[in-house]
Amino acid sequence: MAGTNSSIAKAEGKTPLAPAIILVRPQLGQNIGMCARAMLNCGVTELRLVKPRDGWPSETAGAAGAGADDVLNNAKLFETTADAVKDLEFVLATTARNRGMVKEIYTAEAGTALIHQRNAGGVQKCGIMFGPERTGLENDDVALADAILNIPLNPGFSSLNLAQAVLLVSYSWLNNDNPFKEELYAESDITKFLGDSAPATKDEIGNLMTQLLGALDTSGFFRSPEQKPTISRNISNFFHRAGMTAQDVRTLHGVFASLIGKRRRGTGEE
Repeated sequence: MAGTNSSIAKAEGKTPLAPAIILVRPQLGQNIGMCARAMLNCGVTELRLVKPRDGWPSETAGAAGAGADDVLNNAKLFETTADAVKDLEFVLATTARNRGMVKEIYTAEAGTALIHQRNAGGVQKCGIMFGPERTGLENDDVALADAILNIPLNPGFSSLNLAQAVLLVSYSWLNNDNPFKEELYAESDITKFLGDSAPATKDEIGNLMTQLLGALDTSGFFRSPEQKPTISRNISNFFHRAGMTAQDVRTLHGVFASLIGKRRRGTGEE
């Protein structure tokens, strides 16, 4: 999905303390790259790699990262899962099964909300572990986590690829306190969506209604006087609900004028 604004900083200063994403024994470089891309989409920038199967660094990871170079270039490499998490204070392990261990199990939303609570003000450093593409985390990996993060999906088809899982969890974390949402939909930025045309005023919409209702009256659209108030109200509600711009109103004025002119010419009326 395109839409990156290259004039805006990629992540720095925008988001609260993000969890480290730990990929345990990832198999393919391109999957690591796609994970990095997914992370940076959500302002998550710390990537830790435990013994990637095809080695590191990886050219295929860079190509698949689609510009997430900051994440890939700063990725930290570890020989064991224990080394990758030893400086962390709270770790979630993503797995579809509890592995027979007594651990709290959280959804992506609940687990990432808990991370927000724990690292509020930077008091705790947290991480989220993901296993290899084919097998997932091993029991020894899960044993190092404080709790399990589970993504409830269609039980008949619940398989996610690695980058999808990282994106879903990273977005769940971001959406707990998403600063980009406020920036995107700020009232002062409404012209970004409307282009050069300002929102239509109520008076402009009212004038459009006057033109349309006059034409409907002339054409005999209203079958009886009793119908007119209700139908007029419905039309008015439609126009006011549509979020019209001033340009929309001008365009419809021209459309109505053209239709009225053609009807008159077709009937011999001027």
